[in-house]
Amino acid sequence: MKSEQVIQKLRNDADYYGEFGKQYLSNSDISVLLNNPLDFKQPSKPNPAFLVGGYFHTAILEPDKLEKYKVIEATTRSTKKYKEISEGELCLLQHEVDQIELMREKVLTNKICKEFILGSNNKSQIEYEVPGIIELEGNWWKGKADIVNHDEKLIIDLKTTGDLNRFKSSAYRYNYDSQAYIYRRIFDYDFLFIAIDKTTHQIGIFDCSDRFYESGYEKVKKATEVYDLFYKTDGFDPSQYFVQKTL
Repeated sequence: MKSEQVIQKLRNDADYYGEFGKQYLSNSDISVLLNNPLDFKQPSKPNPAFLVGGYFHTAILEPDKLEKYKVIEATTRSTKKYKEISEGELCLLQHEVDQIELMREKVLTNKICKEFILGSNNKSQIEYEVPGIIELEGNWWKGKADIVNHDEKLIIDLKTTGDLNRFKSSAYRYNYDSQAYIYRRIFDYDFLFIAIDKTTHQIGIFDCSDRFYESGYEKVKKATEVYDLFYKTDGFDPSQYFVQKTL
């Protein structure tokens, strides 16, 4: 299948996150490959923080798709009402949605953020949820950019954070550095994060240093070494794998 056909297929979320997309490595694989490769490709547990982040992205970039989220009027996920209505599915709480709508309004009211996200005029060339693939270190990787702003030649990623003052350190901890490196290689544009504090609603705009990209490259390289050992080495026995370090 040609690259153009692959990218077109990856525009569909069902294919991007489903079996078709699983043939490619992605930034979401970095953490497990570096920390517990035995769990590689195992289904991840539903996470309320990811659900909130997903709704925030959708509210800004694809508001017409908000209906796919199930919202329950309950104070917590431990209430009887929530358990009955959710039927075991992880759902958003109404007060979470209310907070997300406030954050959405805060971001789009900011003139700089609005121009980055929506453009400065109707001639702006901006795309949303753009997939791409690239070969890195001998393996094929995929990525889906929140925003590709061709006017500014930037890939822009939206983030919510529990503490904006710690975003810089958490960016390394949550592998935003490898995300920036991979996407920069895919789209050939520099990477920019727009983050909003979930409590204070303060906005931060973070560009990426050479050091940040280099840190991301090192993670990709190390993750590749682990992947190649586990999945491309004939006769390798995962049960014999162990971590060795000097204290």
